Amino acid sequence: MKQICQNSFEARAEGAPGSLYLVATPIGNLEDMTYRAVRILRECDIIAAEDTRQTRKLLTHFEIQPKKVFSYHEHNKGASGPEIIRYIIEGKNVAIVTDAGLPAISDPGSDLVRLALDQGIPVIPVPGANAALSALIASGLPTERFTFIGFLPRERKDMIAQLSSFKAAQGTLLFYESPHRVKKTLEILLETLGDRNAVLARELTKKYEQFIRGPISDCLGWLAENPPLGEYCIIVEGASAEEEQRAKDAWWQELTIEAHVEHYEREGMNRKDAMKRAASDRGVSKRDIYNALL
Repeated sequence: MKQICQNSFEARAEGAPGSLYLVATPIGNLEDMTYRAVRILRECDIIAAEDTRQTRKLLTHFEIQPKKVFSYHEHNKGASGPEIIRYIIEGKNVAIVTDAGLPAISDPGSDLVRLALDQGIPVIPVPGANAALSALIASGLPTERFTFIGFLPRERKDMIAQLSSFKAAQGTLLFYESPHRVKKTLEILLETLGDRNAVLARELTKKYEQFIRGPISDCLGWLAENPPLGEYCIIVEGASAEEEQRAKDAWWQELTIEAHVEHYEREGMNRKDAMKRAASDRGVSKRDIYNALL
């Protein structure tokens, strides 16, 4: 396996390509920024930013005079990605930043990383704040094992299908959600996973940082009295050891919901009874199965 290690601008031989630096930015409090991150942003030839307006505000605060700020986000990555790679091959050092936190986490930066690695370009992380892990360590829920899921799909049936695959996961589950979708997401979490302990974290590292802890139903009750504001991290406890073992013993665990229902239809059941049987196997309501198949 080819390995390339390069951790400083000085290490690069003349004529060699530059490097791609993944630079963490503050998730709320500007003091989240590290000395190293400031130095890298000052020294790089190009800064690739999710939102150039937001990034320029950050650069101004830290008195960073960038040589070039380049737009790179979900909607232009197909064209911008190869152009950024071309600059690096020509010898430019590029730093990629997101609006908040680590690039490449729920972010198109991961696509740029793959493009860079395909070209043998060194990819160097410059670590810093991360919202999901910050919420996890303060949640009070187990941290020994966890799964980062990020944003769930938008369609209800797709949300249920994805959550069903994590129902037996014993580790803590980490989600991101926007304020206008957080209530709906909690309702589907309650339906699919049951009334597990959870934490809503918002305004992380800011003045009004807030954690709401309790069963999912309690979190929903809190939201009913406190309209959602800001981006949320949702931390949900994992399955018990007994739930995990039951799932491992289930013959259908590798099947999609559609395939599960079709299995019983092939055995002679009508669609309605097949859906009811699949719901019983999975420990969910028939309505959940119906919605997942819409």
